[in-house]
Amino acid sequence: MKSSLSRRKIRPSHLLAYGFIYFCSFLIFAVTAFFVIYIFVKGIKGISLGFLTEAPNPIQKTVGIFPSIVNTLYIIIFALLFATPLGVFGAIYLTEYAKNQKVIRIIEFAIETLAGIPSIIYGVFGYMFFCLALDLKVSLFSGVLTLTIMVLPTIIRTVQEALKAVPKSYREGALAMGATKWTMIRTILIPNSLYGIITAVILSTGRIVGESAALLLVAGGSAMSMPHWSVFKQLASSGSTLAVELFRYAYTRGQSEVGFSIAVVLLLVVLVLNLLTGFIGKALNRGGSK
Repeated sequence: MKSSLSRRKIRPSHLLAYGFIYFCSFLIFAVTAFFVIYIFVKGIKGISLGFLTEAPNPIQKTVGIFPSIVNTLYIIIFALLFATPLGVFGAIYLTEYAKNQKVIRIIEFAIETLAGIPSIIYGVFGYMFFCLALDLKVSLFSGVLTLTIMVLPTIIRTVQEALKAVPKSYREGALAMGATKWTMIRTILIPNSLYGIITAVILSTGRIVGESAALLLVAGGSAMSMPHWSVFKQLASSGSTLAVELFRYAYTRGQSEVGFSIAVVLLLVVLVLNLLTGFIGKALNRGGSK
């Protein structure tokens, strides 16, 4: 005997809604694929070993982006090293420890407001506070601190939603077995929210990689000289990232071919970092489940 659910007729409005959803999904996929393919077709021919491993030389009229690649990796790594722990523990505090709901709502409203502020505002703040008030000068380290503040709201809100998605019974079961609250958070809450944390890191990486307006103010510099192999010297000096160099070549200098080649490198950097983040997350998840 067929159930009433299986005998239920599919309404034309449902078919229309499903068709519209599938059409929108296909359209988004097609536009994204066209966007990526177009960039690769236009930019891949300009990529060479010298382009990736040398600095630009105006005298010899050669183009190289190696210093910009190094600067971009430094800013990504250090901004995430600062922002991820702060964001995760901030989300844990708001979800598990804070009791005053009115204060929590105010903080969440402030975080959402900060997430929507244009990046140039962060750049002005970073220049006034880090470069001038703290006398860190226009440097990569000022850029790291500015981007740390910029991505913190994204990490906090994303991780907070992941923590809220963990069933309440998991918490109650761990506490009922005698675990302390921190033990419950460390062994139950964080492992079950790991994919949310990874998502926050990936979203933050995308924003860091694509940022140019704020970094023009706080990191500045150019990519004319090879980077220092001392991390501290490099962070203390000014320098441009791939996004800044893309803006300069494509807009300021009118060399769109070089801009497309830098865009290809940017896409590959984002892809590799996202794959690496996902791999690390899966490895941690497997290690925690043993």
